[in-house]
Amino acid sequence: MHSSQEATATHCPYCALQCGMNLRPEPGGAGVTVEERADFPVNRGALCGKGRTAPAVLSSRVRLTEPLVRTHAGQLEPATWEEALTAVAEGLARTGRTHGPDAVGVFGGGGLTNEKAYALGKFARVALRTSQIDYNGRFCMSSAAAAHQRAFGLDRGLPFPLEDIPRTGCVILVGSNLAETMPPALRYLTELKANGGTLIVIDPRRTRTAEQADLHLAPRPGTDLALALGLLHLIVAEGRTDEEFIAGRTTGWEEARAAAMAHWPELVERITGVAVPKLREAVELFCAPESAMVLTARGPEQQSKGTDTVGAWINLCLATGRAGRPLSGYGCLTGQGNGQGGREHGQKADQLPGYRKLTDPAAREHVAGVWGIDPADLPGPGRSAYELLDALGTDVKALLLMGSNPVVSAPRAAHIEDRIRSLGFLAVADVVLSETAALADVVLPVTQWAEETGTTTNLEGRVLLRRRALTPPPGVRTDLYVLHELAARLGVEKGFPTEPEEVFDELRRASAGGPADYSGIDYARIEAEQGVFWPCADGTSGTPRLFLDRFATEDGRARFVPVSHREAAETPDADYPLLLTTGRVVAQYQSGAQTRRVDELNAAAPGPFVELHPRLAARIGAVEGSPLAVTSRRGRAVAPARITDAIRADTVFMPFHWPGEGRANTLTNPALDPTSRMPEFKVCAVRVEPAEVSAEPPRKSA
Repeated sequence: MHSSQEATATHCPYCALQCGMNLRPEPGGAGVTVEERADFPVNRGALCGKGRTAPAVLSSRVRLTEPLVRTHAGQLEPATWEEALTAVAEGLARTGRTHGPDAVGVFGGGGLTNEKAYALGKFARVALRTSQIDYNGRFCMSSAAAAHQRAFGLDRGLPFPLEDIPRTGCVILVGSNLAETMPPALRYLTELKANGGTLIVIDPRRTRTAEQADLHLAPRPGTDLALALGLLHLIVAEGRTDEEFIAGRTTGWEEARAAAMAHWPELVERITGVAVPKLREAVELFCAPESAMVLTARGPEQQSKGTDTVGAWINLCLATGRAGRPLSGYGCLTGQGNGQGGREHGQKADQLPGYRKLTDPAAREHVAGVWGIDPADLPGPGRSAYELLDALGTDVKALLLMGSNPVVSAPRAAHIEDRIRSLGFLAVADVVLSETAALADVVLPVTQWAEETGTTTNLEGRVLLRRRALTPPPGVRTDLYVLHELAARLGVEKGFPTEPEEVFDELRRASAGGPADYSGIDYARIEAEQGVFWPCADGTSGTPRLFLDRFATEDGRARFVPVSHREAAETPDADYPLLLTTGRVVAQYQSGAQTRRVDELNAAAPGPFVELHPRLAARIGAVEGSPLAVTSRRGRAVAPARITDAIRADTVFMPFHWPGEGRANTLTNPALDPTSRMPEFKVCAVRVEPAEVSAEPPRKSA
């Protein structure tokens, strides 16, 4: 522990920037104060409001400080740790004995440290022997991950550090409102423009980020794939391809080119609503400089064709030689704090530590050897996140959930809430009593970022170290302690240490030789180097920039994948004539379970809203601030109107941070991408009307 005068260098608990900050203990042990940490290269001292106010959630006034167990009367009441852990172990064991191991599910979170994600995956497969584990990171960048793997043979959010962005010639930013989701990162785009580079933003809304752009394209939601194909068509037609790069470093170009050439500009204009002259301007801006990048976020990825959509943007980079070269490439802006590391080390249904495939016999043998078990005892792949949640109460009868709030964050959320309520047993480990935790049979209060040590992996693939800065309240334990104690009660006495560095050392051995090799990384090195980029085998330096010599495929070549436009799973019709898209606001984070407990953030963003165009507002009789009902085939949400010409007239927008009547995910469509199993959060068909109007039959609705 540190003295009362000493500050602890650590990282923000929220998004995947993992901004550096210093925490200084307040006098009398009253908490900690956030201070700038200018030496950390990602944010260089800058913090958003969420980072600055993060210590507010450490307060015992807003967080869990003792275990809760549901009584026979149906109420959650305080319990001892012994009572709570025994109840969890008995609930999970009883379900497994009665219905088989796959009747027990585990659901993790993209905010868990690498150590906790690793231990949770091991716990599911070794202590519970279940295949039914996935995590909310499936809802983050899984489509980009699948496209990365398909094209490059390796998935890391950014194949280059953020510091390269201002030095490139052009950035196409697709479906990212960086100014609100990752405010400290906006400086990289500001510096890009100051250096003479250009910025193209693709978003159906004129966001704060889009206002910074040299060119803003506002396609109809769900048509990003057609847009990318239309740009590639023009690049081919105008002779702007890099034939030497294509011949020397790629395969599959002929098929991908043929697919793109079927998407001529006038067709793409009809599909997307983006005029042909704007398409030509985008091609000129992207192709004119020597280097360029494409960065995507949830907009194109959270679609039922998200993998193909990202693949089309990768094809654009490959065709122009903008990949595997300095200051060029495709990258994904990961959302959650440890969305990258969370799937690399075993929370995902089909992966083992080190980003190894669960179906690969060699991978199974290696990891089983580290774990001291027979490879035959490792379960096979389980259900993806939404499919796992959808199976609750039927095939999956008990669930251990850590660090996630699917009652608010899952698509078709009312249905998922019903599935959770139908469980025979639910245990939740969290720092606050989230909407999901409130439904649990047992709630375990666990430590937060400032109260524990552990590593995370940011959007650059930079492995970072968060240091414990203060002592947690007496009734709170670490997630590693929870897993250690549960494993022991389930008959697995060894293999689940409670010290994070011991867990990380085992993770290093389990990842050694895998695609995400951490074997050359340790805590001391992370501190000394301000983070270490994976892959980093033992005895080697980290890898800030991937693919400069070869891609991670067997032949070292990147793979073009032929893709074609297809419509979203739902398109507007007479009953649901509009499109809904969802996203974030700057003062709230994800399901809001933590940020909605911070007074300053709530003052800035007190609740949900429905953003709509003035023409649409006039047509349905909506006025600013009046309640609007938004109805999809899955349910109805009500929130105040926010009227602006910064959105397409055929589209409405809702932020997804709130539960209750204004829950945006009541409306969203769980249609899944066939490859990534990503739900289609970003586009569904809705109607909108003043909330006082009866929903059936609709009157004066649109």
